[in-house]
Amino acid sequence: MTVTEVLQLVDQLVFKHTGNHLNNLQKNVVEGIWQGKTYGEIAKEFGYNNENHIGNVSRELYKILSEQSGEDVNKSNFCWTLERLANSFNPSNSSQQQVGLINSHINLCSNSHKHDSKNTESSYSKKSYQDLTLAPKITYFCDRITELQTLSHWLTHQNTRLISVLGLSGIGKTTLVKQFIDLNLQQFDVIIWKSIKLSPLDGIITEILTVVNTDTIESNNKLTQVFHLLRQKRCLIIFDDLQELFTSGQFAGQYKTEYKDYKNFFTMMTEIEHQSSLILISQEQCQEMICLDEELYPVKCLEVQGLDNTEILKKLGLKDEESWLTLINLYEGNPVYLKDIASLIKNIFLGKVSEFLSENTLLLTEDIKFRFNELFDQLSAIEQQIVLNLSKSNQPMSREDLRQGLSLSSMDLINGLQSLKKRYLLRTTEEEKILFNLSPIFREYINTLSIG
Repeated sequence: MTVTEVLQLVDQLVFKHTGNHLNNLQKNVVEGIWQGKTYGEIAKEFGYNNENHIGNVSRELYKILSEQSGEDVNKSNFCWTLERLANSFNPSNSSQQQVGLINSHINLCSNSHKHDSKNTESSYSKKSYQDLTLAPKITYFCDRITELQTLSHWLTHQNTRLISVLGLSGIGKTTLVKQFIDLNLQQFDVIIWKSIKLSPLDGIITEILTVVNTDTIESNNKLTQVFHLLRQKRCLIIFDDLQELFTSGQFAGQYKTEYKDYKNFFTMMTEIEHQSSLILISQEQCQEMICLDEELYPVKCLEVQGLDNTEILKKLGLKDEESWLTLINLYEGNPVYLKDIASLIKNIFLGKVSEFLSENTLLLTEDIKFRFNELFDQLSAIEQQIVLNLSKSNQPMSREDLRQGLSLSSMDLINGLQSLKKRYLLRTTEEEKILFNLSPIFREYINTLSIG
């Protein structure tokens, strides 16, 4: 298709939806996207000051095109979708016929729906399938409205294919994703939740094909079959505990040899065109989770932070509500830590938070220490040296400070700091120099270790 033909097709769809033809800004945006330009490049070429405005105009066009075509249209699939949409109405694929059909009064939405239905009915006749056996049951959900809205936008409007939900153990990653699913079950044809601890990739793929696909499974061609399914049906797959794939004693995100097939699968999820999504829940990042250019790759990262709302304590039977926010800040808003501490406060301090705080100590329960033990054991020797050094000072330290206290090369130190950031164990601040620090609760844990 030429740019003229693309503009005519988009104009037809926009006019059908709004009653208005494309304005000059919209035409420039369509032309730039078709030519593979970034929003910044489009803004610069056509003399617009704000690339965010170009992005907003683009997203509004994607929304209109999605509603008119019956498909999820976004920047990454814009060209491919328009080509396929035009070709589906023009079997001979000649430019002259394309323009003629684009300018006619054909009901594009109706024909597109029939086209997709025919494909869907061929091999994947089951209307829906859900396997949430390993997903947690949510008894209480607090706050996280912004995070839910973010997930909804990425999954229902942007067709993001790979989403990472990341953060420390106990911070609420799994609960957040399950809450989103409970609220959006109708959005997907297939929903499958798996724990990495229990599910090899080949077994997951075989199960998906078995329960959804009516055709014979080809043992040497499973990936091709599963991506055909991901194109034909709107699937949502969740992998929980992804950190189980990674090797302990090395920098963050290094795959165990037996799990390299997961790495290949994650890469294929972002590179192959389809309409499905994969959510990865993990305590640490791998390279596939990091989006270097959101305009080029359909990858998003949601880093889950601690809660700062006293609602989290209302069902835990504590007293002295005026002290609750202090307790939350002390334990960094981590729901699991707070639940453990609340149990201790009820048993020893009869629920009086002010009595507990008067001890003026950051107490770690055995369960909290157990969680940090697991994290510490995952660290490489270089990372362990860095956190032990940081724990000796109550003040943040610069790279130069750390170098003086450690016999590490610049490369080892920088790689170690980056790996700790990927595990959410390191905080950075910028003053005259860039400074590094541990969170108070992790520092307290490190100080409890017996170093021989």
